[in-house]
Amino acid sequence: MTWYALQHKPAQGDRAVQHLQNQDIACFYPKIEVEKIKAGKRTKKLEPLFPGYVFVNLQPTNPMWAKLRSTRGVLRIVSFANRPAPIDDEVIAHIKAGLDKVAEQGGIKPGQPVELDEGPFKGINAIFQAYDGEERAIVLVTFMQTRQRVTVPVSTIRT
Repeated sequence: MTWYALQHKPAQGDRAVQHLQNQDIACFYPKIEVEKIKAGKRTKKLEPLFPGYVFVNLQPTNPMWAKLRSTRGVLRIVSFANRPAPIDDEVIAHIKAGLDKVAEQGGIKPGQPVELDEGPFKGINAIFQAYDGEERAIVLVTFMQTRQRVTVPVSTIRT
């Protein structure tokens, strides 16, 4: 079987996947957990890795092709020259492996030792405390035998 991409209607990715699965069509709708700040509060939300697209696994001769366009939530089949564009199995396997790797890492955890590699604290070891917005983090730095809370750019932190 071969993978193909379907474009779904705006904000109807989950609906398209549900109706495709009800028809026994193998689907892949990769999502990642994203942290966003809304009204000053950090929230985690699952968002599609490829907004607007769902992958399906079908044989080119499968009679289900005729039903795809009329499936609820599906807008169209991604095609070139009026033929569905196949996607290599290696590409889908690579995406799945990347999602697994991201899930394993899960970002920097509170209490995790880190090193600062830029700015006035370059080369100093610290302990990660929390994120402070999307681009800053709070770390504990030991300086003159006392621990100080310091806010630094997230880009300067190395694990």
